[in-house]
Amino acid sequence: MGATSVDAAGHEVHISSPDRIYFPALGATKSDLVDYYLAVADALLNTAGGRPALLERFPDGAGGKSFFQKRVPPGAPEWLQTTIVSTPNGTRSNALVIADIAHVLWAVNLGCLGLHLWPYRVSDGAHADELRIDLDPQPGTGFDDARRVARHTRALLEELGIEGLPKTTGNRGIHVYVRLQPRWDSTAVRAAAVALARELERRHPDLVTANWWKEERGQRVFVDFNQNAPHKTVFGAWFVRPRITGQVSTPFGWDELDEIDPDTLTLRTVPARLAARGDPWANMAAEPQSLDPLLELAAADRAAGLPDAPWPPEYPKAPDEPPRVAPSRARKPV
Repeated sequence: MGATSVDAAGHEVHISSPDRIYFPALGATKSDLVDYYLAVADALLNTAGGRPALLERFPDGAGGKSFFQKRVPPGAPEWLQTTIVSTPNGTRSNALVIADIAHVLWAVNLGCLGLHLWPYRVSDGAHADELRIDLDPQPGTGFDDARRVARHTRALLEELGIEGLPKTTGNRGIHVYVRLQPRWDSTAVRAAAVALARELERRHPDLVTANWWKEERGQRVFVDFNQNAPHKTVFGAWFVRPRITGQVSTPFGWDELDEIDPDTLTLRTVPARLAARGDPWANMAAEPQSLDPLLELAAADRAAGLPDAPWPPEYPKAPDEPPRVAPSRARKPV
């Protein structure tokens, strides 16, 4: 079939080459991916709706070459909503807004298998409304280690009066999201994430690391606080990862933590699972939460003499940031 179109959210979305294989290990096509997103649309929009998105395009499907594209390319339909986003160096781009599921399908037609989302809604770009806790297993560790750290993360958050909700990353790790009251910018949210990572490391030093430099992490789970830095995007919930086996970054309930198997959560299986179990993040936005307990932890660390943690290399140097060089490459005192 050369091309087709899909009616979605009141828009007609053009789909070229619908029979092109996007996920070889599943034999799943571009059309299958369109059907998947239509099946999970309500749950996806519950968390992604209204957010800017970074396009990562895979013209030949999962397993092929890819490239990132912040700017919406010329020739987009008139109904497509966009917004201006900035990079750490101040470059401004006209980015896609996830206004409805038709916008997701438009991106799919360009070869975007999933989308990377900003932590704010375009209606309030000054405030981040999500804390994104990225539990990243390092070499020598795996998903079972991420489970253990997720359990400890939940316990710490509950101790602080905060509810976090988990999802698979679609790969080896786990994300824990906290929906926030829109009162803080991304710099404050990152400071809270640094404090959380350091406290988890203090409590579980053999299992958790907050070390930015890979050479210092060891065989532990890294809590990647810099996923909350300003302008940082994270792969969105319910989106399909660019893996040939079609894994989905899937929200799940805490009662499933011990049994969840991320490799079985694919675009073939997740719609039926969602229909049977419902959306575990359905009420996330009902009671947005305060960041103050974590900011108090951050203030206590500063009072104890701890400097800021290193920022990624593309960001301007922070006032109290330590030297931005790996310890093994730092100049030794003469």
